[in-house]
Amino acid sequence: MHQQVRAWFRETARDLPWRGDCSAWGILVSEIMLQQTPVVRVQPVWEAWMARWPTPAAFAAESQGEILRAWGRLGYPRRALRLHAAAAMIVDEHDGEVPDTFDSLLALPGIGTYTAAAVAAFAFGRRETVVDTNIRRVHARLFIGQALPAPALTAAEMKLAAELLPADPAESVEWNAAVMELGALICTARSPKCELCPVQDKCAWIAAGQPEPTYIPKGQPWAGTDRQVRGAVMAVLRAADAPIHADLLWTPEGELKAAQPLAHPAEVRSALRKLHDLNTHAPQLERALAGLVTDGLACLADDGYQLPR
Repeated sequence: MHQQVRAWFRETARDLPWRGDCSAWGILVSEIMLQQTPVVRVQPVWEAWMARWPTPAAFAAESQGEILRAWGRLGYPRRALRLHAAAAMIVDEHDGEVPDTFDSLLALPGIGTYTAAAVAAFAFGRRETVVDTNIRRVHARLFIGQALPAPALTAAEMKLAAELLPADPAESVEWNAAVMELGALICTARSPKCELCPVQDKCAWIAAGQPEPTYIPKGQPWAGTDRQVRGAVMAVLRAADAPIHADLLWTPEGELKAAQPLAHPAEVRSALRKLHDLNTHAPQLERALAGLVTDGLACLADDGYQLPR
């Protein structure tokens, strides 16, 4: 089974820029960006970032405001700030080189067990147990016979993943990448392409008659949530070179004095209109603004809100 999955991966794997000849820094950046964000959205941003900040030192020297502006609409922008803090530690404590072991990676700000294992494996060829959503789903179907893994990662899943890991480090790296790719392209959550699976004849889920999931996954809501409002406010701040007065955030353009909206370029006014179109009630906008300031994603100056410096 290992050989079949790895052979399939070598023949069909996507040509992604963080695979192959890529620096450890590039792989670390990709892993942070790919958290809860699809490849199609990450790739152009990743390419722009690596051209602009090819090393941890270059990234650490940049302002937080510029980093958040470049993060664009990838979502969950606190990831960008955590990556900035990790780059600073890499410069200060590792001579500007991404550390090469699981424990040293885990010690970086904002780096969890999955990211530490993934970077150690894919950047440095370490034999590490890498378990993401795609890998969990493949393991659940292929070896356990369940349509979906448990809602939260379990110790039993980690034990199974460790047992499945090839002993040879190079083979273990390829196995991790191959199973992840199989889950992303073939063994998908909603419409698995079982007829294209290289190991369908060995799949416990198919052998069991493809039983339905024991629960219905709950997607994260977006419309009307605080996250949507925070994202709309961040879009305004990213577009602006100067602080945005609170009145502009609260009041539709048509109700403002003519001179106020004209003080900002068209891109800012467009972002403001999208924010106003949400018809956000006052407590929710207050909560969003306070949360952005608390999270370090915005700061409040005397003349308005802006990205951190």
